[in-house]
Amino acid sequence: MTWEVAGAAIVLDLLIGDPHWAPHPVRALGWWITRVEQATRRFLGAGRATGVLLWWAAVGVAAAVVWLTPRWMDLYWAYSLLAVGSLDRESQRVLGKLDQGDLPGAREAVSRIVGRDTAELSEQEIRRAVLETVSENASDGIVAPLFFLALGGTPAMAAYKAINTLDSMVGYRSKHWREVGWFSAQMDDVANWIPARLTALFAVVAAATLRLDWREAWRAARRDGGSQPSPNAGWPEAAFAGALGVRLGGRSSYEGRVSVKPQLHPDGREPDRSATREGRRLLYGTALTAAATALAAIAWGA
Repeated sequence: MTWEVAGAAIVLDLLIGDPHWAPHPVRALGWWITRVEQATRRFLGAGRATGVLLWWAAVGVAAAVVWLTPRWMDLYWAYSLLAVGSLDRESQRVLGKLDQGDLPGAREAVSRIVGRDTAELSEQEIRRAVLETVSENASDGIVAPLFFLALGGTPAMAAYKAINTLDSMVGYRSKHWREVGWFSAQMDDVANWIPARLTALFAVVAAATLRLDWREAWRAARRDGGSQPSPNAGWPEAAFAGALGVRLGGRSSYEGRVSVKPQLHPDGREPDRSATREGRRLLYGTALTAAATALAAIAWGA
């Protein structure tokens, strides 16, 4: 992988994102995970052995497929495994509905990008959900793939996407997934430990460049980053909250069960229209900072 190819992939993602009509490797990976999980559960039951085998089957196949393809396909793999464009497009769809005064439409649109219950969300709660999702996925969908791309090329990038996809599909604490998904959830935490903290750092740098409150972003990340149930999600969310001057975290509902998480930047205001507008700028600033860092690392290692 050369820095020129990596740069072209980043530009492609920024320009066109992931069109819904085009085939996508993550969808193929999801199909494979579902089939392997059903087969292993049938023969080994719903224990942790099934989860470990599933993890190796998904991560190993993803890395092997990309490693075995011709090098000229690196552009496609790197482009398709980034998510700047799609993350922005989905979040802007939600905010567009709010700007039109279509609260039911915004609730339906936000349900596509969050795991919480959305049927009763207020406008402020929807804006909070969008900012939390954008900031967390700045790590999962942008910084982490770039980190592994710089570390080990497209095979490492594909392995990371498999790890992250596994967590999103089976890494739940419900009775059905608790044992099968345990290993995938643990490995996702390990894989995202460094990228999540890098995302917070890149958000601070981007905030300074964009004349947002970078000092408060730094303070909030250091103070509140480790306060969430997830060991990683709080870091980028806290940095975004501090930079934008808003309060994130708090009460949400998942499948009818209320979850109250510690607040991030508790002295901030409730998310409003200006905060979500600035949040989009911060997303792109963070992404470009991460991209520049990754390209420099790839060029240095070439």
